[in-house]
Amino acid sequence: MELNLTRVEFTDESTIGELSINGAFECYTLEDKVRPVKVKGMTAIPAGSYEIIINFSERFKKPLPLLLNVPNFDGVRIHPGNSAKDTEGCILVGKSKSADFVGSSRAAFETLFEKLKRAAENEKIFIHIV
Repeated sequence: MELNLTRVEFTDESTIGELSINGAFECYTLEDKVRPVKVKGMTAIPAGSYEIIINFSERFKKPLPLLLNVPNFDGVRIHPGNSAKDTEGCILVGKSKSADFVGSSRAAFETLFEKLKRAAENEKIFIHIV
């Protein structure tokens, strides 16, 4: 499965993107601000391609998607949340967007997570961030 995250809106607080699966729009994303130098807990991960697995998150106490081998970052997950205060380098998803905000995040996550779980049974999952 191929996920593509295209970052489209950049502010001093966050980065809004559009996530597609195999070329079809899935949902909006919210990440921390893109910065030239990492500020712990306040910086979007580097653009690039990453494998995604689903494993148990000690922080959230449930299985969640995890991006592997992100340079200078650990524990980068895809999970529900609405604004930059809800992410520390992770990718949040939502069905709607406004300035520095994604809405209906839990609903967007549940739909996406079901697709990822099904795919993970038979194939590798990759996300390409541009």
